[in-house]
Amino acid sequence: MQPESRLIKISIQEQRLQLLEAGRIAMDVAVSTAANGPGEIMHSECTPRGQHRIRARIGTDAPPNTVFVGRRPTGEIYTPELKQRYPGRDWMLTRILWLCGMEPGRNRFGERDSMRRYIYIHGCPEEDAMGTPSSHGCIKMRNAEVITLFDRVPTGTRVLIQEQPL
Repeated sequence: MQPESRLIKISIQEQRLQLLEAGRIAMDVAVSTAANGPGEIMHSECTPRGQHRIRARIGTDAPPNTVFVGRRPTGEIYTPELKQRYPGRDWMLTRILWLCGMEPGRNRFGERDSMRRYIYIHGCPEEDAMGTPSSHGCIKMRNAEVITLFDRVPTGTRVLIQEQPL
């Protein structure tokens, strides 16, 4: 299936992600968007709204709970004990789908550039609550669910992040 026949929709209000394939819902899961709410400004730690696309897919075949820092695997596998050793770390686990804004002035270029803000869809610790805003701007998912999504979407897949319900 081509990237244009798929669409990922994310509702900030509902804290949900849907994958549509040929117009049909293929996946519908709880996620976690930014604790700071919606917004596009650099360093705001808000989740950007609008049309995006997947710029890069990172972590193919990485074991579940692989820890990434700067989009590179650290060689660590996440455990609650590791979290205790590094309490301030923003945990990006298992897979990363790096988003690029498609709307100049809204989420692309200048101080409103989702790609330069490093906005991802990524896995997170299993103990993190889904359905509750808690990220630093990204869209966090359960590790098994991010693997399923990652395996179904190629680079170029469109992503719509909206405040209203799906």
